[in-house]
Amino acid sequence: MIDTHCHLDDLRYEEDFEAVLQRAKEVGIEAMIIPAANVSTLERAVMLSEKYEHIYFAVGVHPYDLEGYERDYLEKFVDHPKCVAIGECGLDYFRLPKDKEEAEAIKEEQKRLFIEQIEWAKALKKPLIVHVREASEDALALLEAYAGEEGGVLHCYNAHPALLRLAERNFYFGIGGVLTFKNAKKLVAIYPEIPLERLLIETDAPYLTPHPHRGERNEPAYCDIIAQKMATLRGLSKEALVAQTTQNAQRLFGLPA
Repeated sequence: MIDTHCHLDDLRYEEDFEAVLQRAKEVGIEAMIIPAANVSTLERAVMLSEKYEHIYFAVGVHPYDLEGYERDYLEKFVDHPKCVAIGECGLDYFRLPKDKEEAEAIKEEQKRLFIEQIEWAKALKKPLIVHVREASEDALALLEAYAGEEGGVLHCYNAHPALLRLAERNFYFGIGGVLTFKNAKKLVAIYPEIPLERLLIETDAPYLTPHPHRGERNEPAYCDIIAQKMATLRGLSKEALVAQTTQNAQRLFGLPA
């Protein structure tokens, strides 16, 4: 299995990092990708990728961290051999202020920097890792208008039906612990409509821990739980689901077989 989205640069792993890797190895995790979410930990992600052969990273700015966006700083890392994508970038309107003018200003700034990162990925011929929350229509419009043929992944796919159109634009759909939640009825319903060759496994560790471990720190080893749920809902064996999603991740991110 490949965990295509895990924040191993988070300091919550600092004390038992080797144990986290060992547990991942025991369930068959052969590669992990650390997406850039906080610029302050990017150098730690790079360090981990240099120390461990099976760890890779992406470069970008999460929509909650736009104040930390420094293109000159980020460009120092994009040519690194372990940098496999741009992101996580995208749009997140979940925590907008109540003041309409202030909210609109934040939306416009998010869209501006999202477009810049989409075009940056296209110029570098790298896939995107896309974060979308409460902003599906705007995100779809921007990706259809600006994204290159390299496509990317919709991290933590939010079950919005219109976003399925992006499967035709070489976009994949990241499925994580949310699929195991009792209230994930929309995702469970739409999940079978996602083409099998467009599915990826991810944990978003340390967040979104799957059932029955909700409330605990998430980690890559829980890909095993996610894979089993994904397989069950598709009527597949876990082995077949894992084989397909691994091939998908290798194809999108250019990872070695």
